Amino acid sequence: MEGLNPIQEAMCNENGTQCGFCTPGFVVSLAGFCLSDKQGYSNAISAIDGNICRCTGYKSIERASRIISLLMDNRHKDDNIIEFVTARKILPDYFNGIRARLQTLSLQENGVLQSTELKTSKFLGGGTDLYVQQHEEMVHAGIHFLFNSDPLKVVYQKDNRCYIGGAATVSDLMESPLIKEIFPNFSSYAKLISSTPIRNIATIAGNIVNASPIGDFSIALLALEARIILTDGSSTREIALKNFYKGYKTLDKKPEEFIESIWFEMPPANNFFHFEKVSKRTWLDIASVNSAIKIEVKADTVLSANISAGGVGPIPTLLRATNDFLKGKTISTTLIREAISIAQTEISPISDARGTAAYKRFLLGQLIKAHFLTVFPKHELENLLEESIVK
Repeated sequence: MEGLNPIQEAMCNENGTQCGFCTPGFVVSLAGFCLSDKQGYSNAISAIDGNICRCTGYKSIERASRIISLLMDNRHKDDNIIEFVTARKILPDYFNGIRARLQTLSLQENGVLQSTELKTSKFLGGGTDLYVQQHEEMVHAGIHFLFNSDPLKVVYQKDNRCYIGGAATVSDLMESPLIKEIFPNFSSYAKLISSTPIRNIATIAGNIVNASPIGDFSIALLALEARIILTDGSSTREIALKNFYKGYKTLDKKPEEFIESIWFEMPPANNFFHFEKVSKRTWLDIASVNSAIKIEVKADTVLSANISAGGVGPIPTLLRATNDFLKGKTISTTLIREAISIAQTEISPISDARGTAAYKRFLLGQLIKAHFLTVFPKHELENLLEESIVK
């Protein structure tokens, strides 16, 4: 392919590149936007929200993105996407046969390994964490990629349960009508978690198996009392997520097992869910502390409560004593203060790059307050945020 393609040309004409270090990433991300079925300027910006530039100040890159979005606005719904982008030299002509070429790279049919192969493979979802942490090992490892396994990418309801397949990504959840129905605010929660390119690849199961003490979806699913189904290809077993973490980066999982699915009970009408996260940057950052709550209330009385927290101990933490204390109590400012005091006895944060131990204790208290202020806005709890639990 000779000369600049339209994306490169737009970046050049709008002065969207200076040192050039980040430019390839922006170009590739915008090419991904052109290959997607999501049109419009806002989606073009979303496609590059995981790319970082230290030179240009972004406005020139935004102008280039607008040019590309206008170009893609000329595509009709019935147009073949690949033919459209190759005809306009956004991508080389050989992309017209890319689907067939990629299929020849498949190591198995229908995305399913035989049981003998399962014993010798390393399982991988999106790889957004492992390929960074263990690059040399992963490049040469025998990998079975679960990411494109259709049976594992499902999100569905069965009876009164919501099932999430082991290869379902964050974006899959954001686009799921079922998740939107259960959690109307889910997109606002998910946007606090990484960037669009990462959300398109990162799997929910991978977030769980990563075993990070601040894994955002681990924390959310703990509050939802989720259970996971593990398989080794021939047999399956089920375990509560709260029992899955045995210690720092230690799981109740055999090497030959992977997460087939995750499920939780559909919350009834008098149940409320809320997720909070604090990080150095509001967007695209690892949490200093995160927390989730699922609470069932009738006439201001707490029937059940599940509060979880990350960044306050070696594993994703379910605040069991705090949850037991809340049950049967009437919601009030005093109750929340007492619950926070009990929560402080259940955590053991450490000082690190994301904050001191004292700061993390303070954050957890503030996040618990935020849960109640958000879920119960009509209660007279406003003075909660004026208080501090750390002297």
